[in-house]
Amino acid sequence: MSSSNVLEFTPAQSDIANAFFSNKLSFETDCSDVYADIKSGNNDYLLLDVRSAEAYEKSHAVTALSMPHATITQESFAQFDKQTMFVVYCWGPGCNGATKAAKKISALGFAVKEMIGGIHYWEDFERYPVNRHQVSAQV
Repeated sequence: MSSSNVLEFTPAQSDIANAFFSNKLSFETDCSDVYADIKSGNNDYLLLDVRSAEAYEKSHAVTALSMPHATITQESFAQFDKQTMFVVYCWGPGCNGATKAAKKISALGFAVKEMIGGIHYWEDFERYPVNRHQVSAQV
């Protein structure tokens, strides 16, 4: 009789699992939730594409602003009120640029979430609208 690979480690107690998943959702969102907000006119946060300016110009999520993660500094964020909330994304699951950006943004004292899946899931899997070949709206 074979043992279960899934159950090799006992599942967490429900209260511990609930705390874990609640915390996880405070750090991330997904393309579907961001697009639903865009469609409903919810603009309680700024969506930042943290890839290179060149990648942004080729294709970026509608409403996204370009802010390559290497340019995120105290000076570049001085223009924002501390109450501004950000959602950041990069290429996709194989890229940690959004995580680097979120780390920098949170260190500057701003609320931030990472959009999991990045532009790859946004454009290729969900087929949500993108803007292409426009002059970069540098923040």
